[in-house]
Amino acid sequence: MENVFLDNTSIISYSHKNYEKNNFSAISQIKLSQGTETIEWLNTYGIKFQEEYKKVIYENNLDDFLIKLLSDENHPNKVILLDNLLFITTRVLITESRKLESEQMIFIVSADFLWSIQEKHGDYFNWIRERLEGNKGIVRKKRADYLLFLLLESIIDNYQDTYEENAVLSADKLNSTNIKPTPEFTSLVEKRKQELFNFKKATMSLKDTIVKLEKIEIDGFEVKYFSELKEQTNNLISNIDFELQELESKINLIFSIQGHRLNEVMKTLTILSVIFIPLTFLAGIYGMNFEYIPELKFKYGYFILLGIMVLVTIASVWYFKRKKWF
Repeated sequence: MENVFLDNTSIISYSHKNYEKNNFSAISQIKLSQGTETIEWLNTYGIKFQEEYKKVIYENNLDDFLIKLLSDENHPNKVILLDNLLFITTRVLITESRKLESEQMIFIVSADFLWSIQEKHGDYFNWIRERLEGNKGIVRKKRADYLLFLLLESIIDNYQDTYEENAVLSADKLNSTNIKPTPEFTSLVEKRKQELFNFKKATMSLKDTIVKLEKIEIDGFEVKYFSELKEQTNNLISNIDFELQELESKINLIFSIQGHRLNEVMKTLTILSVIFIPLTFLAGIYGMNFEYIPELKFKYGYFILLGIMVLVTIASVWYFKRKKWF
């Protein structure tokens, strides 16, 4: 199991002047510096290496309460202040998946190192690795708090990009001019609403983590960076809420169209019923089996009755037209 852990673990050590990326052949080689100019970014894929985590914690004299925290594979959102370091956990959407599945992501951070633990392979952090390697920007001049800021920013940017991409596709399919009161169209609207709910839940989860980080006090750990992240999450949540309102309006419009069509059908049926009620009444009278009905012996009685029925029909239609009932 240790070899599997080492295969899924790498470390980047950097400072203003130096950069080095390493893999390991033994857990004892994993050293997280404290109190030096060098910053370490340790990254592990997989959250089930409990014994290996324990060895890393003991080898680097980290707060042993981390062992208890890491033993739980399904954390809710947490930001816990330990002995001069932070334990942060959140669930992150996997935007490459059409089902928008999520994964557990854990960050153990001090002023001098950051240990990121991801449930599944793959992430959104390659651009940060490239910046570190190429010494681009100010990331190598900053401490681990700025690295944490970039990691969280990368997650939010990925949410934003994926949301905007899906919003464009959704706008084409759910254009207001294409609204149809059909089960297929309604299904598309409900599917998009579910996607937005997932995005909103994940974004609010990140926002909750960021708000907690703003209140943390650790020596050498700056919290000023996280204000910008909170604004980014607020903007994304506002955009999601606005689109949810638009989709709700489209659903209401569909129901309105269906109700209007039903009313038109009912009005037509009602008018036809009103026209035929007097005709049915006349037919019922002369359809009775009494022996003495005076008109039955009249030579032109049949044609007179038909004429009366035609006149009643014309009069009814004229009256409805005058009232603009159709």
